[in-house]
Amino acid sequence: MEKKSSIGAFVVVMLCFFTMGFVDLVGIASNYVQQDLGLTHAQANIMPSLVFFWFLIFSVPTSMLMNKIGRKRTVLLSIVVTVLSLILPLFGESYALMLVAFSLLGIGNALMQTSLNPLVSNIVSGNLSSTLTFGQFVKAIASFLAPYIAMWGATAVLPSFGLGWRVLFPVYGIIGVIAIIALSLTTIHEEPAAKGSGFVQCFKLLGNPFILLCFLGIMCHVGIDVGTNTTAPKILMERVGMSLAEAGFATSLYFIFRTIGCLSGSAILRRVSDKLFFAISACMIILAMILLAVGDAKWVLYVGIALVGFGNSNIFSICFAQALQHDPEHKNEISGLMIMGLFGGTIFPLCMGFMSDLMGALGAVLVMCVGAAYLAFFTLKIKKA
Repeated sequence: MEKKSSIGAFVVVMLCFFTMGFVDLVGIASNYVQQDLGLTHAQANIMPSLVFFWFLIFSVPTSMLMNKIGRKRTVLLSIVVTVLSLILPLFGESYALMLVAFSLLGIGNALMQTSLNPLVSNIVSGNLSSTLTFGQFVKAIASFLAPYIAMWGATAVLPSFGLGWRVLFPVYGIIGVIAIIALSLTTIHEEPAAKGSGFVQCFKLLGNPFILLCFLGIMCHVGIDVGTNTTAPKILMERVGMSLAEAGFATSLYFIFRTIGCLSGSAILRRVSDKLFFAISACMIILAMILLAVGDAKWVLYVGIALVGFGNSNIFSICFAQALQHDPEHKNEISGLMIMGLFGGTIFPLCMGFMSDLMGALGAVLVMCVGAAYLAFFTLKIKKA
């Protein structure tokens, strides 16, 4: 990895990746809100769907904003919005308030994902897939810690200041403030943005078949990610009879193996092609879906959750890097389009919620199987370099 900036700048950018992981708290949070308010599966799944709905609206405008104010300032704005979203739940527990908070969380994350990933190219050069995967490793740490922090508050093993599981919000909010201060004080040199790009020119990039395939790959990745995050505890509760507090471990297990996958993937991708590693990952996800569909023993379900966590850990980085490298002159615009693909986090949970109400956990798994099948197909289109 060749240095283009200071080690300090790299560390600060990785701290920003940690704040990016705050969005994944919506998985365990939606389960607690469902329990507290007595919501149906469809109502509860509106929360993660709403978070990712804003990627459809804000991703491409964010790429335009980056061209005007730069990537670093856009990342700063994104963290400010994220911190605001974490403050709101401290003022109440109503369904409407949580929907507003999760909407702001989604908007902040849409801004962050669009601007932070291309900002990495201003910090390091070399294997972009590997570096983005390391960023996803840091992000995954925040993701798998969320259920534990919520469990700490819910079980009151340690003082949670009367907030219960919602202690999760101020803990992550404080870290977000630290990230704002650190990034504000860090100098990062950015290359001049491409001029003359507008909405029409940006969306025209989807006319490139390979860019479109990468876009759909990211949609399926995030659909499986959010789907497993929200559905894994429900599968254990339905088939094994666990309580929500016990089943919350499933979310952590997913992110533990996703974290392991990101860390190992950042090293493996330096030695093997994107195509080979993506193929292995897709096979793991397909096997995981089979286990989650038919398994009724706790250890079988745990193996399935671990496999999808590891297999899905590098899908985003490879799709994103492949798209950026396909057309490096339009990094900001392509970043906006790829992050818009995270809208899959809205489509999949909505479909999974309705299917769960009809068929139980199996219905949700069948929806994720569609995404797994596409990733297997996309493997054939990935470039080896």
